[in-house]
Amino acid sequence: MTTGSKTTTIFLTVLCGLVATILGLTARWPLWAWLSLTAFLVAVPAVVFRAAALRQRSVPVAFEEHLTAAPIERTEHQISQVALPSRWADYDFLISATVRWYALETSGHSRVLNPAGLAVEAVLQRAQIITEHRDPGRVSLVQHELNGALSALLPDPTGQLHAMAEDVRLTLHEHDQERLESLAGVRKDQAVWEHQRKYEQSKRKYLGEDVLKDTGSAVVWWLARNDEQVGRTVQDLGLLAQLTSAANDTDVPERLRDLIPQPRQEPEGADLPDRATASSVLAPKASDHLAAALNALHFEDGDTQRRLLAKQFADALRGQDRHETADDLVSRFDPPAAFTADSGEPPDRTGAARATPGY
Repeated sequence: MTTGSKTTTIFLTVLCGLVATILGLTARWPLWAWLSLTAFLVAVPAVVFRAAALRQRSVPVAFEEHLTAAPIERTEHQISQVALPSRWADYDFLISATVRWYALETSGHSRVLNPAGLAVEAVLQRAQIITEHRDPGRVSLVQHELNGALSALLPDPTGQLHAMAEDVRLTLHEHDQERLESLAGVRKDQAVWEHQRKYEQSKRKYLGEDVLKDTGSAVVWWLARNDEQVGRTVQDLGLLAQLTSAANDTDVPERLRDLIPQPRQEPEGADLPDRATASSVLAPKASDHLAAALNALHFEDGDTQRRLLAKQFADALRGQDRHETADDLVSRFDPPAAFTADSGEPPDRTGAARATPGY
């Protein structure tokens, strides 16, 4: 019986005694009535205290021990920059966190002398199961995932305590972060270069196998580009025939040779500085014919298609072992020489866009 209960019992007994005294004085009770009242007022508290003591002893001992057991004591431990493996070899995550735990009652006789060690080990094992399957480039996303996974109190493998972690922070080594950023830049540049390479291959295939397949295909293509100007296209038939023949490394068909513009002839008897100059006037080189054809087709200097067509002709001539003529075309029109479709090597990061301008 608690002290409050005893005080309340005595107070009520005194109050009842006062009320009975007032009644006795008013009714002029005999002596034996006063003696009975006194005995009753003394006996009532004693009986109540005795009954309370007997009732308290009836509570089971185990229950009393449970009521008086010490509250569970929670403890914590800080970990900082602990390496955890990622999905990439040699790229470790660095975890920092606050590890919390509380001990469990065990039936064995072994006593945990270092609960912090068990708690940290349990938390790191749970974290490693996640990090070893994650890319190091997603460090911020993995950090949020760990904060959620480690927020639950779960038993350690020995079953002697429950552990969790909060305020989880995940980082990478500074040099690893720089390497990842560099690799990401290379991958992006390589993707752009690959796109440019495929675009050039597609355009070369289109010009070589469709537009310049034969003179008829070239005429139809030229009509479409010039809004179906038939008269102008007829005037350019000779040039288109030359262009098609150069692309396919064949002679101009005999039926179209009369349409080819003839080079300007110098008057007879004109003084020529030397035989080489005379030869160049009377017999223009292949690059001169190609330049005339491209100019007539309105492929101006600096036009990307002008350079691409010249490169197409040079590649075709190299396939026929006519390297001297191909070199002359390359020197004359200066096509993009830093990149070819068969090189198999991407340009450097600073020259990737410069190798194929305008594509």
